[in-house]
Amino acid sequence: MIALLARIGAWTLGGLAGLGRFAAFAGAAVTHLVRPPFYGRELAVALLQIGWLSLPVVGLTALFTGGALALQIYAGGNRFGAEAVVPQIVAIGMVRELGPVLVGLMVAARVTSSIAAELATMRVTEQIDALVTLSTDPMKYLVLPRLLAATLAVPLLVGVGDLIGILGGWIVGTGRLGFVSAAYLRNTLDFLEPLDWASSFAKGAVFGFLAALMGCWFGMTSGRGAMGVGRATKGAVVAAAVAILAANLILTEAFFSA
Repeated sequence: MIALLARIGAWTLGGLAGLGRFAAFAGAAVTHLVRPPFYGRELAVALLQIGWLSLPVVGLTALFTGGALALQIYAGGNRFGAEAVVPQIVAIGMVRELGPVLVGLMVAARVTSSIAAELATMRVTEQIDALVTLSTDPMKYLVLPRLLAATLAVPLLVGVGDLIGILGGWIVGTGRLGFVSAAYLRNTLDFLEPLDWASSFAKGAVFGFLAALMGCWFGMTSGRGAMGVGRATKGAVVAAAVAILAANLILTEAFFSA
């Protein structure tokens, strides 16, 4: 019994120590936002990688999800004569929840894994140590541009994903379910409110920050060798996905609890 309690205590203390190191890393990353120097070229490259190159997967995911959502809502509403609510529910579902969450998870799958693998490889090959030798702060040069780029780019991706998801619902609604195009679009526009869009963009910013932060943390603290790179990549994606889903619950409660 004593050995079991000692092991549980050791796990608890190790977990708390790891959480403290992560919090210190996140705090240091945020404080670097207001301290020079700034690397504009690295920020531009990160914006291209995170934002522009993520558009295809975000667009396809949102398009198919919007179409499938319209079919499911129509099938469910048909049971009690509420088929007419398809445009409204597709719009609110995409803008409030599915758009931000799906974009966040796609970014976690594509961007978080890439960041973690890249930084972990740089750590294994001692490129990060070389930066320190050259008096270049790795937090400034490697972490900050990726965090800032993700925080700025993912809300834009969320906006694009919301619109494409609504487009997917419109395509299915008018082409498969018999809705009139003008009435479908009017119901969509009349139902959405500014708070819906504000919550969507806010979620995008938080999800982007979390996705990049997890990739940077696991990459910068990875173990040595190929196994260390693999574990860092896997851990970063899992942690980013869980953090995004947890943050989504908290933000939804904050925006729509009333």
